[in-house]
Amino acid sequence: MAEGLVALENRILSGNADEDCDCKNGMFNGLTRRRVLAAGFAAGGSVLAAGRAMAEAPPGAVEYPVQPDPTKEQGRTILDDGGYGSRSQFENELRWRYPTASLDSSWSMTPLAAGFGIITPSGLHFERHHGGIPAIDPQTHELILHGMVDQPMRFTMDDLKRLPSVSRLHFIECSGNGLTEWAQPTLKTVQGTHGLTSTSEWTGVRLSTVLEIAGIKDGAAWILAEGSDAAVMTRSVPIDKAMDDAILAYAQNGEALRPEQGYPLRLLLPGYEGNTHIKWLRRLKVSDKPFMTREETSKYTDLMPDGTARQFSLEMDAKSVITFPSGAMKLPRPGFYEVTGLAWSGRGAITKVEVSADGGATWQEAELNGPVLPKCHTRFRLPWVWKGEEAVLQSRAVDDTGYTQPTLAKLVEVRGLKSVYHLNAIQSWHIAPDGEVTNVHA
Repeated sequence: MAEGLVALENRILSGNADEDCDCKNGMFNGLTRRRVLAAGFAAGGSVLAAGRAMAEAPPGAVEYPVQPDPTKEQGRTILDDGGYGSRSQFENELRWRYPTASLDSSWSMTPLAAGFGIITPSGLHFERHHGGIPAIDPQTHELILHGMVDQPMRFTMDDLKRLPSVSRLHFIECSGNGLTEWAQPTLKTVQGTHGLTSTSEWTGVRLSTVLEIAGIKDGAAWILAEGSDAAVMTRSVPIDKAMDDAILAYAQNGEALRPEQGYPLRLLLPGYEGNTHIKWLRRLKVSDKPFMTREETSKYTDLMPDGTARQFSLEMDAKSVITFPSGAMKLPRPGFYEVTGLAWSGRGAITKVEVSADGGATWQEAELNGPVLPKCHTRFRLPWVWKGEEAVLQSRAVDDTGYTQPTLAKLVEVRGLKSVYHLNAIQSWHIAPDGEVTNVHA
């Protein structure tokens, strides 16, 4: 798995000698269009033109002739792109797909270093699929609620949209985020090390609303959530979580869910590991015990050093990562820089982020940009003057439970190296005297 990701990352970063440019000497590795195409094909999907787009246009963009002086001629007409909108042809951030043998079961990673603020564009939200992306007609899709309820019920999408709705910003993180980094620094970029997390605004119906309509029987303690994909993804959810802040989401960032995010309906469990946020949700069964599905027995458990396994380790611990400067970047010269990154916790809100430039010997508190919301990405910033000397940048987050993000050594001391899930250790970026930024364990 690690070898495949390393090969993919190297292919994306390598570029082409024929396209050497000054941008490669700057802070960012500066994807050229040829490299964007290479990344798309490496990800297993065609990068196809749409509308008036030429083959050179990045995905999501339309290629237009660049005007020598836009003040001397009319620009293109409104709705020329078809009416939905497209990004600039000069913006080319992409998700990467892990190169599994099967294209149906894989994941893609968000380019965190390219982000601004805390919301991830819907088109760059990370994905994890076990049986491909189904195409579902919302007019025929139904949600079945049964088991330990007073009245089993069947909801159409219209039924759900008639109910009172909520909109909240929350992150989702795959519990396998960083799985290659336990034993040694493996991937070069923050997209590779941390790209399985994203934040969106989610809109839908509180799960507690439909449970109250159906009526919960005494003794009910768990709910089985089941998806409509080919894998029939299922996970057990504690009833307390379902009645707290769970959402039956049908919209993301102001529009309907995208198919890869569960259209037309997904379960959103703020702060829980991503595998529990069942997409293409079709069934909820209430029970007095967990269902012990494949995804919570043979998968998504944490093997401990003594051979036992932690099960239902659902909440994502506090975590942070510096996104600038980060791996595969290069600082062009000594001087002023603003260190920035993201912090998040599945147990509440971030209350503090500290940054170190000397590998954890000393720390300085960073500024938290608002809004600072529970179970949501939080942007932090810290002014920093780099003197052209060797440095090791780190960040550590504290949430409102008082939990502090641990060092990798401390985490491994407790967890060992037999599990790949729930890595939330402090990330280290080494700055060399020539400005090169690399992933290290420090």
